Amino acid sequence: MRTARVLLSLAGLAALAWGGVLAFEFVTTSARWPSALWWFAGGTLAHDFLVAPLVGVAGVLLARVLPEPWRAPVAAGAVLSAVLVLLAVPLLYRPYPAPANPGLHDRDYPVALALTLVVVWLVVLAAGLFRHTRRRGD
Repeated sequence: MRTARVLLSLAGLAALAWGGVLAFEFVTTSARWPSALWWFAGGTLAHDFLVAPLVGVAGVLLARVLPEPWRAPVAAGAVLSAVLVLLAVPLLYRPYPAPANPGLHDRDYPVALALTLVVVWLVVLAAGLFRHTRRRGD
């Protein structure tokens, strides 16, 4: 078990180092390096001072308000919703940030995001009801 952890840690550190090399290369060779640097720094700052505190407060509030069978499904749904929204933000506020890739930019992103979020929360509802009824049956 220890050997597997060491090997996985080394692989993770190697991937981290390679990502750092690529990020440094991107920032130093890009013609728009101030924008790229702001993107890297802005994402970190937005996460540390906005997203993380909001998620922490929401998690504490949900843990106090929701009954136990609903906590895990709602937490998973909230995390999935946040990831989906973060991935969709660039295409919601600037639909064509890069050269067009046939079939990629011809979608209605707000509707697609809304439908995906509806599916996520329907699954959360189904999982919560399943856990709730299973617990009652015990």
